[in-house]
Amino acid sequence: QVQLVESGGGLVQPGGSLRLSCTASGRERFNIGIMGWYRQAPGKERELVARHSRGGSTMYADSVKGRFTISRDTAKNRMYLQMISLKPEDTAVYYCYARTDISSEVYWGQGSQVTVSS
Repeated sequence: QVQLVESGGGLVQPGGSLRLSCTASGRERFNIGIMGWYRQAPGKERELVARHSRGGSTMYADSVKGRFTISRDTAKNRMYLQMISLKPEDTAVYYCYARTDISSEVYWGQGSQVTVSS
């Protein structure tokens, strides 16, 4: 089992910055391969924002390239999403996820509200 706890959401003005954190715990945390972030805006489907593999490769949605940076501290079982130049359309609930290598089980965080508004 893996438990994911998120922190760092909030209200920010357009052009501002926020950093989300996701901390993994549980006995399967050492088997996590891929970690990433999805988001879901009101009335829209959940979309992949960014992901980070164990080996260090990353991918980003086109809508956040150049503005968001995903990083991972394996020693602390923690993942971050640094968001800059935030736009109102970035407003959503952000969910971290983790997928284990062996069983391919997927685990989710509780969700963090990010609101970009003046």
